[in-house]
Amino acid sequence: MIAITVYQNSKGHKMGFKSKGHAGFADSGYDIICAGVSALVINFINSAEELCHAKYSLDTDEETGMIDYRLDKPATGDVALLMDSMILGLKGIQRDYGNEYIILDFKEV
Repeated sequence: MIAITVYQNSKGHKMGFKSKGHAGFADSGYDIICAGVSALVINFINSAEELCHAKYSLDTDEETGMIDYRLDKPATGDVALLMDSMILGLKGIQRDYGNEYIILDFKEV
């Protein structure tokens, strides 16, 4: 299962996220859930950096499928829009395939 925690501050501004695990929907290379989640997450990271010049820290572990992304300051403007778009896509995958494969939650930091 893929577990995604979105970090937000006390005002509800997004601060980053951590994604960990593998969906287990299909064999490696054929898992459409993993592919969809990866596409959304990587596109957000690349877009926030290239288009918005967001400052962040990133930790990854390919073996466990972990991506820990932390913004240096709360997401606002275009970065917030990009993150909300990623979350919308992740919620769609969760809705369509269920909590057996992907869990999305929010945590105040």
